[in-house]
Amino acid sequence: MTVDVWLPIPPEEIEGLPVGPNYLFWDGGEDFPADPADCAFYVVPYMKSSEIGVRPLPAMGSVEVVQTLSAGIDHVQPGLKYLRPGVRLCNARGVHEASTGELALTLILASLRGVPDFVRAQDKGEWLGGFRPALADRSVLIVGYGAIGAAIEDRLTPFELARVARVARSGRTTERGPVHPLTELPALLPDADVVILSTPLTETTRHLVDAEFLARMKDGALLVNVARGPVVDTKALLAELESGRITAALDVTDPEPLPQGHPLWQAPGVLISPHVGGPTSAFLPRAKRLVVDQLGRFVNHEPLRNVILTTGPTE
Repeated sequence: MTVDVWLPIPPEEIEGLPVGPNYLFWDGGEDFPADPADCAFYVVPYMKSSEIGVRPLPAMGSVEVVQTLSAGIDHVQPGLKYLRPGVRLCNARGVHEASTGELALTLILASLRGVPDFVRAQDKGEWLGGFRPALADRSVLIVGYGAIGAAIEDRLTPFELARVARVARSGRTTERGPVHPLTELPALLPDADVVILSTPLTETTRHLVDAEFLARMKDGALLVNVARGPVVDTKALLAELESGRITAALDVTDPEPLPQGHPLWQAPGVLISPHVGGPTSAFLPRAKRLVVDQLGRFVNHEPLRNVILTTGPTE
């Protein structure tokens, strides 16, 4: 029996799709391409709202795999309760590490070296000289040391840092050094000149960066968020920014998109990019390679990559 596969990229634009499934294009439009009940492999539309991505799940009684094209899975988790036991949820590990690492480095350098100030001065024809902080000889703390956190460190390595500390949910040892458990984070914060957030959004990490977290950061430190907006308590961050004690570079915000007139837009010492860590020229070819590989494994009954969880009776 032929099974349906829903893709957010037109199947004729993906070379190497395995023969067998019936490939259907759906990128979040109002009308479904077919009966969701016949879908066996669902690739969630990319950069669409959680409501859109979750919408077909209640009717997907035959689905076996839900594949995101994002590193995070928080946007589909609300729909997992609709799925029968045994459905595998896979993320896009391997797709976004390079581009997110690039952006994290860009935000750090732009913030430290004052690039936004230079752009504003250029608009007014002003020569804005003076000394600025360098990344060299600084101490960096990476909070969330998965594939993206490691990719960020790869790009930081040539910049002659004083040290890099790494934090993840549980401690371990890597070739570059120890990864500290989350319980040690409070003791590490006061020594960091730059704190980079690259952790998934979970119930544990929601508002991880609260008033207490921010108070432990040293005066003049830079907070960089390339994770998810709700990892940071926006109200607590605004209080610190408005005091001038720390600065921030945010690719993600809470709320998101950040509405016009929100105080974050005008807060001193903040650089905001509109959630562009993933959508670059690197995305589409890597996403296509992932989809082709995963579907090849699916058709040939081989183990899938990047399985984050398998639904059970309690999902």
